[in-house]
Amino acid sequence: QVQLVESGGGLVQAGGSLRLSCAASGRTEDLYLMGWFRQAPGKEREFVAVTAWNSIMTLHADSVKGRFTLIRDNAKNTVLLQMDSLKPEDTAVYYCAADVTGYGGGFSHPARFDYWGQGTQVTVSS
Repeated sequence: QVQLVESGGGLVQAGGSLRLSCAASGRTEDLYLMGWFRQAPGKEREFVAVTAWNSIMTLHADSVKGRFTLIRDNAKNTVLLQMDSLKPEDTAVYYCAADVTGYGGGFSHPARFDYWGQGTQVTVSS
């Protein structure tokens, strides 16, 4: 099993920045992908960014490209989400997720991921 603990959410004005952190523990040697998703009230969970744990591949959703950056630290089993130029439409609960099987759907689909963090609220005021 893998445990994920997130931190770093909060309230920020539009145009501001926040950094989210996700620390993985447990069977981290099984990590294949780690990603960030978000879910706004009344909406489906949405892909934000993903990284392949043992390669250089990192991808971001078009909606956040150029504003958000996924940063990973394999030695610390941690992924960060640096969020700049935040907009009110970025308001959501942000979730960290881990894939340990390497299959089960596309890398941007929530169903692909086996473990989830508890979520952290990000609120961007206009």
